[in-house]
Amino acid sequence: MSSQTSPLSLGTDSLSRLLMRYALPAIIAQVAASLYNIIDSIFIGQGVGPLAISGLALTMPMMNLTAAFGAMIGAGSAALTSIRLGQGNKAAAERILGNVVLLNVLLGVVLMAFGLCYLDELLYFFGASDQTLPYAREYMEIILYGNVITHLYHGLNCMLRVAGYPNKAMNITILAVILNAILDAIFILWWDWGIAGSAWATVIAQLVAVVVQWIHFSDVKSFLRFRSEAFRLRWEIIKNIITVGMAPFMIQSCACVVVILVNNTLGEYGGDLSIGAYGIANRVAFLFTMVVMGFTMGMQPIVGYNYGARAYDRVLKTLWMTVGWSVATTTLGFLICEIFPYQVVHIFVSEDGSGSATELIEASARGLRILVLMLPLVGFNIVAGNLFQHIGKPKRAILLSVSRQMLFLVPLIIFLPRHLGADGVWYSIPIADFASTLLAALLLFQQIRKFKKNPSSEVSI
Repeated sequence: MSSQTSPLSLGTDSLSRLLMRYALPAIIAQVAASLYNIIDSIFIGQGVGPLAISGLALTMPMMNLTAAFGAMIGAGSAALTSIRLGQGNKAAAERILGNVVLLNVLLGVVLMAFGLCYLDELLYFFGASDQTLPYAREYMEIILYGNVITHLYHGLNCMLRVAGYPNKAMNITILAVILNAILDAIFILWWDWGIAGSAWATVIAQLVAVVVQWIHFSDVKSFLRFRSEAFRLRWEIIKNIITVGMAPFMIQSCACVVVILVNNTLGEYGGDLSIGAYGIANRVAFLFTMVVMGFTMGMQPIVGYNYGARAYDRVLKTLWMTVGWSVATTTLGFLICEIFPYQVVHIFVSEDGSGSATELIEASARGLRILVLMLPLVGFNIVAGNLFQHIGKPKRAILLSVSRQMLFLVPLIIFLPRHLGADGVWYSIPIADFASTLLAALLLFQQIRKFKKNPSSEVSI
């Protein structure tokens, strides 16, 4: 197991160099991962049609729900593995690895069976109409059959990172994204498989990634590797994984609730194409927030080490440096989307002379400009929330993440469309971003005062 940086250097090296050294692989991996949905949307929009884009958007709640369980296992197992390795207990870490595989297979099968049994009912609940249901069902059936593969892919990639192979985890993610794009082109544009081609491309790309991961963990030279005795479910390990991973599970679950509400409200006030427009706009904004998440992942080891060492000046310098780069990223996204909304939307949908394509382009461009109104503030908001997580204050981190969706966004989506129609859904998003940023600023500056006025009260985690 090798590392580019000695842990001691986190307290002495240049903060800008450290942040870029840790953040760059994370940014590349996060952007590559977010390209999955963007690539699928582009090929479906260009090769299948506007209603297929809406059908794809309807699958987001189910994808978010399965991702919530995946995040719970991934985050929980990664944290526990790091602790066991820090304690020098490699055997315990390998038992966690074995349980990650078994737990992902078990949950993947359960979610697959449940989803397939009630697929139509779920999709109607998520906002499907008779026109969009066939597209959503065709796509989601294949994704559900590959659900175990998806869970294993994300779970094993988390284990690769904590086992000391972050670059390998990044490369596997990039491999899967490139393969997904190639297969999308073959299946949709050349073989005319329609929306099913996109689903098959996703599953096959992830299967190849799982094979590469499996080979790695089967290699006797790997720092952590599969051992037959580790493949036995242990309740203590499972309980700890679920407990530690509950925060990201709650965040993803709230996101699922929000998307269901958005889809149903847009379907009621704007129709099927409004749902597709939201799917496009949300994916574009998501790309820029993933870059910010990469910065916060790079910030994590620097902030954690210096917080533990009570070097609060370095914690604050790293925080503000990360805020600066993150706000610059989201501001760039804001400018691109406000100045070139039609050019951005045309990446997903082309004018084909049909009224539905023109309507989708107009709705997407208008919605995109509204959705990103507060995007520059989102960069600050994400960094502030992650700081609390990195210094061992998960309650505040969860509060900031959940409040944006459940405390602010849900009531706005329920109230505003009654007066503004479909526009009320779109305007709810920047208003919720603004309100949650005010809350983040309040909590953050309270924490900064503690750093400066009474540093002895802070306990190293």
